[in-house]
Amino acid sequence: MAPRRINRSEARRDFLKTSAGLGAFSILSSGVHASSASVLKIGLVGCGGRGTGAASQALRADKETELVAVGDMFDDRLQGSLAQLKGDGEIGARVKVSPDACFTGFDAYKKVIESGVDVVLLASPPGFRPMHIEAAVAAGKHIFAEKPVAVDGPGCRRVLEACRQAKEKNLAVVSGLCWRYDRPKRETMKRIHDGALGELHTLHTNYNVGSLWMRKRQPTWTDMEYQLRNWYYYAWLSGDHNVEQHIHSLDKCRWALKDENPIAAYGLGGRQVRNSSDFGHIFDHHAVVYEFKSGAKVFSYTRQQDGCYNDVNDYFQGSKGFCNVMKHTITGPDAWTYRRDGAEIDMYQSEHNELFASIRAGKPINDGEWMTHSSLMAILGRMATYTGKRITWEQALNSKEVLAPVTLALDNQKLPTPPVALPGKTPFA
Repeated sequence: MAPRRINRSEARRDFLKTSAGLGAFSILSSGVHASSASVLKIGLVGCGGRGTGAASQALRADKETELVAVGDMFDDRLQGSLAQLKGDGEIGARVKVSPDACFTGFDAYKKVIESGVDVVLLASPPGFRPMHIEAAVAAGKHIFAEKPVAVDGPGCRRVLEACRQAKEKNLAVVSGLCWRYDRPKRETMKRIHDGALGELHTLHTNYNVGSLWMRKRQPTWTDMEYQLRNWYYYAWLSGDHNVEQHIHSLDKCRWALKDENPIAAYGLGGRQVRNSSDFGHIFDHHAVVYEFKSGAKVFSYTRQQDGCYNDVNDYFQGSKGFCNVMKHTITGPDAWTYRRDGAEIDMYQSEHNELFASIRAGKPINDGEWMTHSSLMAILGRMATYTGKRITWEQALNSKEVLAPVTLALDNQKLPTPPVALPGKTPFA
């Protein structure tokens, strides 16, 4: 999901509200000691559109911040991001990245983390997120982690443990699952949690859209570079779009169910339209049913095909009411509609405002458990559609399947595209 345009005046007003009254309160966390007036140094890992947006929002969230280090797999992406950030009149003066603080390659994240930063923004392809989160926590850095945070069961286990350690170290871990930082969604979910729908039993969620970007292979690219530049179409990097994109919808369902985890999932999927080798091996549609111990079921649909009916919305039915989540309306005895009052703020900006305010207050947010479980719910769905089997939550969490190749090297000339999954024939691992 691309960053939305930010209302700057609202962003500043919201941050001032959040930060008011902190005074000269000092904080001490592993590796970070700062007063409310001291400069927090930011490092960016992953300089694509989402990473560039995150850096912009981080600098706007707190005027006493500086971007001092950046890392990406490729220099052209890194330089493009820096040029965009430096050219922004509001924040450009605080982009203080020297040439020797620009890092490329597979170990760029380590160099950013080791460069003296206080906060690290992790926005590389999701397949790298577990190792990046682990390294940031080990080094005592506060974290903003884009979604999802893993693409397989072993990755989820690594992130859960790292976020547990982050809590012990008093480090912030804020998730890029941005709807949780959206005021209208928060107000809607509060009413659901307070019983406006009664007992939730049927949650129907759609993320049906058209195709996304694709980069044609260049003659000089190795197999590894081609897959990295087209990371969306390889499950080891993106998790497939049920994980990378549809996680937003699945996270809203878990949120409504008070972060209850499903007990199992089954479904169907495949690739009908986006089926050439240009699009790697992922599916272009998934339909999954998630079962919950409470008896609730989530009926989940996601599709990336052009020329079709599109819908991105969530429809929740309970024993006494119905909610259209994206329209923020509830019908039934406790009927309600969210009325905007001008105090709303772009959710992408809000998550950074709250991250930095929590660091300043010495009460760092830790989204680790729920962001990882929402990632695993999406992975569970992919496992179900790829295999055609009913997969339990415990099977997904304890899976031994690691999707990443054994050797990570840009000069890897022979990195075959994994076979397209065949439901009923592809085994669960």
